[in-house]
Amino acid sequence: MLHVGINGFGTIGKRVADAVCVQPDMTVAGVAKRSPNFEATIAVDRGYDLFAAGEGGADPFEAAGLDAIGTVGDLVAASDVVVDATPGGVGATNAALYADHDTPAIFQGGETPTVAEVSFVARANYDAAVGADTARVVSCNTTGLSRLFAPLEAAYGIEKARITLVRRGGDPGQTGRGPINDTLPDPVEIPSHHGPDVQTVFPDLAIDTMGMTVPTTQMHTHSVNVTLQSAPDAAAVRELLADESRLFLVPETLGIDGAGKLKEYTRDAGRPRGDVWENCIWAESVTVEGRDLYLFQAIHQEADVVPENIDAVRALSERTASAAQSIRRTDEALGVGEGLVQHGAEPASVEGTADD
Repeated sequence: MLHVGINGFGTIGKRVADAVCVQPDMTVAGVAKRSPNFEATIAVDRGYDLFAAGEGGADPFEAAGLDAIGTVGDLVAASDVVVDATPGGVGATNAALYADHDTPAIFQGGETPTVAEVSFVARANYDAAVGADTARVVSCNTTGLSRLFAPLEAAYGIEKARITLVRRGGDPGQTGRGPINDTLPDPVEIPSHHGPDVQTVFPDLAIDTMGMTVPTTQMHTHSVNVTLQSAPDAAAVRELLADESRLFLVPETLGIDGAGKLKEYTRDAGRPRGDVWENCIWAESVTVEGRDLYLFQAIHQEADVVPENIDAVRALSERTASAAQSIRRTDEALGVGEGLVQHGAEPASVEGTADD
């Protein structure tokens, strides 16, 4: 059983901790927090051992009625692998702590690529992380693009990718980012940082990216154009993508026309927090003209990297699971791909509402 420490229990950390809990070969060694906020209370309520990461040690937690049983150093020492889910830039300052304890560490996409030996997406380069001391699970957008490119590159070859990313302004809890009422080129420079980040996973990929930020907390949306090296028809591409467990081809029959309805659908389907671990690709948007493929996909920024963190734990721990075995184990334990009607399947029933 792998003992996994979670340093940071915010948007990503709490989801990773819950995902570790349902894996058959992992357990949560504990979680580290800097302050005794509501998420620290949730961690204790869920039975996770709480460790203090702030300068005040356990004192602020005790004052809030929470029992911190040690420091973040104690957590690292008790862990086989640490997932660093601290805010962007903080992970790099923690790297020395993990190295001092000789504990393999997984960082998030908010860190620069140099923080780790490999930038990681399970479907694309799992083997590169096997036995490494450090890995960086790339950002939500880079994860989503890499998941899409991996099967396309294998089946057809990619000559050039051109992506426009329409990005949410902030997560629901990031009140410091709003209120806002604007649509921004972000960044104005081209390419945006997303293309070079994808190239840390696919070094030889020709890709241009442009970014925009809009006033929503729901999900990111990508407008994708990929020039392939061969010319499949759209139906063949849809079937290829539908076979990928972490790609969800949204059928037109569901009447889902945006991120808000996607989140409502997953909440109704019983997903914890309404999380969408999969890329959501509108099946009807998949279009091929010659060798040019076009589609729209939505990426849930709070959730899509969670399965990748689980797979990265196995890779760094040098467990015998192959990429396919780890992905399948993670997906089955979490329920990735389950409870969602895929492209080509009819929903069990489509009932009208008063708004139809």
